[in-house]
Amino acid sequence: MKTFRQAKIKEIIERHNIETQEDLAIQLLKEGIEVTQATVSRDIKEMMLIKVPNADGGYRYAYPKEHDSLLTPGRLERTLQDSVLNLRTSENLVVMHTLPGTAQAVAYVIDYMKWPEVLGTVAGDDTIFIAIDGKKNTSIFVDRFKNFQ
Repeated sequence: MKTFRQAKIKEIIERHNIETQEDLAIQLLKEGIEVTQATVSRDIKEMMLIKVPNADGGYRYAYPKEHDSLLTPGRLERTLQDSVLNLRTSENLVVMHTLPGTAQAVAYVIDYMKWPEVLGTVAGDDTIFIAIDGKKNTSIFVDRFKNFQ
């Protein structure tokens, strides 16, 4: 079912201007596939969908043509450098603010780096919540992140 659903997602974003996860869920429902927001979010992350500018001045989801070219070390570093506006910490939680439409790409980079102190990320449009495995490791994450700035 997952493979079929993700193939449908690729078709949908190629045919329609999908701006939000909700838009995608509605289109999937029209195709007879009922999904939760969490499932849509996971699919977007697994498929490495990106947001690109659309003709109306907003953003839409797109499927990257060359996945391998997205994962070069330089590009990963630039994604962090160019997109992150600020970050704040509290105990073992880091809240990162990004440029609009880039939070999922930045969260993907953080997940891709597989830093041992990072338990996981949750990304919206311009905000990421990063769970760290302990209060003492929050500063390790911040220092590691600053090395990319």
